[in-house]
Amino acid sequence: MSAAATRQAIEAVWRIESARLIAVLARYVRDVGLGEELAQDALVAALEQWPESGVPDNPGAWLTAVGKRRAVDVLRRREVLDRKRDELGRELVEGEEPDLEAELDDEIGDELLALVFTACHPVLSREARVALTLRVLGGLTTDEIARAFLVPEATIAQRIVRAKRTLAATGVRFEVPAGDELQARLASVLEVVYLIFNEGYAATAGEAWTRPELCEEALRLGRILAGLLPEEPEVHGLAALMELQASRLRARIGPGGEPVLLLDQDRSRWDRLLIGLGLAELARAEALGGSLGPYALQAAIAACHARALRPEDTDWERIAALYDALAQIAPSPVVELNRAVAHTQAFGPEEGLELVNELVADRSLSGYHLLPSVRGDLLARLGRHEEARAEFELAASLTRNERERALLLERARR
Repeated sequence: MSAAATRQAIEAVWRIESARLIAVLARYVRDVGLGEELAQDALVAALEQWPESGVPDNPGAWLTAVGKRRAVDVLRRREVLDRKRDELGRELVEGEEPDLEAELDDEIGDELLALVFTACHPVLSREARVALTLRVLGGLTTDEIARAFLVPEATIAQRIVRAKRTLAATGVRFEVPAGDELQARLASVLEVVYLIFNEGYAATAGEAWTRPELCEEALRLGRILAGLLPEEPEVHGLAALMELQASRLRARIGPGGEPVLLLDQDRSRWDRLLIGLGLAELARAEALGGSLGPYALQAAIAACHARALRPEDTDWERIAALYDALAQIAPSPVVELNRAVAHTQAFGPEEGLELVNELVADRSLSGYHLLPSVRGDLLARLGRHEEARAEFELAASLTRNERERALLLERARR
């Protein structure tokens, strides 16, 4: 295998194995930051040795064995090996070859789940949770994360370093919480994953309308969670929501990179495989019983769109009812804005405008560009074109996404 091919293989292995590797090492050393450093050391060893020796049959197990040996060295230097030697050292006697099959047989579910809950711990800021999650669970470099969120690499690096220090300083335990604490922490985990997805689905700023690589990372994390927590309906609800929304990604962008709104999309470009996966996840959430949570309700709304082969086939009355339910259990101004859009489609623009005007008076969304955008659309439907143009121009002035700004200004001109 050529050097270039070997390096590509190493990069592929790292992307697949890094989260598992960090989880296993962090469990042993009880420190996420140190676990990641040890995993990076193992990666460096692979970059040094595999071009000569070739990629091993079990690359993940090879990396784990090397990482554990580095852990022993670090703990010895810190003079805390007495307690850890029994846990780490028995299979790592100097000169003894590691049992790679045994490495693969490790139970990793709890370790990986503990890593998820640690990286998304509420003691960290929302921005820090997102950065750390993408770093240790997504295997992204600081440069990749910075480019995805259009911030300097140094900013992302600082967030990650501070997050690790905060986890260590506050004594956050590397474990899967139980009972009520699991439910409380799970909300933070799901929020982080959906924040990552949303930034990919509708980029906040910059030249690109979408960032599919972030959607892919969030989908991967959502699928992992659904496998690790099969009895949690909201985990399946989030997975369903992301699969269904991701099915539209190709249709959301026109030939020139311009945004294409939902009702204008070519539905033959929607990914039927992702739709099938999303509907299956929604069915799992519903089969677990009880009332649907916020993510499952949003997935049910997305399912209404996915099942409609044409825009005019959409069951808007059901969507409006689902938004009514969502507003009851997860009230927010953004939910109310989406509810107004659904009521417009189901019952007419007059009702929708009344709901939107209440949000304008409330001023809770005064800097949110989609509020004047929706209001402009409703005014245009009612023939109040001068007012509509002013609303679209206001929306254009508020967005930081260049593609979206161009679309809004075009709507203002029309």
